[in-house]
Amino acid sequence: MTEPTITQLEPMPGDWRRALAVVAHPDDLEYGCSAAIASWTDEGREVAYVLATRGEAGIDTLPPAECAPLREREQRASAAVVGVSEVEFLDHRDGVVEYGTALRRDIAAAIRRHRPELVITMNHRDTWGGVAWNTPDHVAVGRATLDAAADAGNRWIFPELTEQGLAPWNGVRWVAVAGSSSPTHAVDATPGLERAVRSLLEHRTYIEVLTEEDPETYVRGFLTGFARAAGERFGGKPVVTFEVFGR
Repeated sequence: MTEPTITQLEPMPGDWRRALAVVAHPDDLEYGCSAAIASWTDEGREVAYVLATRGEAGIDTLPPAECAPLREREQRASAAVVGVSEVEFLDHRDGVVEYGTALRRDIAAAIRRHRPELVITMNHRDTWGGVAWNTPDHVAVGRATLDAAADAGNRWIFPELTEQGLAPWNGVRWVAVAGSSSPTHAVDATPGLERAVRSLLEHRTYIEVLTEEDPETYVRGFLTGFARAAGERFGGKPVVTFEVFGR
């Protein structure tokens, strides 16, 4: 009997200089793709982060007013580990982010400010691989980011942004979705994996309420497990995978 053919992943496009990562919460990128981001910043590429919320509803034992600044600090420290210094927060409410024109406008404005060629976001589908239900915030932000990549280049959508000095930017060439169950491309995680571990560990307050495991054991196991699992589709290397939509 013939063995099933394993579809190989393509290398990520490399002819770009600026990327913008747009996600819902602090730690989303660290769970999803910071090993790739570490490699990109090593190569001299510019990467900025935009977060829809400050993750203020993420820790049951901390009221939002205390949690938000703590998670913001952890996110900025986490980003710095992988070479990212620009981190913005849109201040939508954690847990109740709504897909719609307000969110699309905020993300389109961020794209116009940063003028990226590559936009990165997280899984916008209802489930994680059909086995775990996704959160409404992830779905809303992922879907709005895919739409805002086009909105940012159309002067007649959100014309108030032009009036505010944000000229249309039609230079987004790809939107890459991390955490997709249908990946098409990959980045070798080896060069950035140790920094990815350290980056996720910066979210220690969140991790310590998430698991009873030793934080480093938990983080290392989670990140290396996912990176290695997809490696058979990319020459046996540990990888970060993306579903890439061209524009």
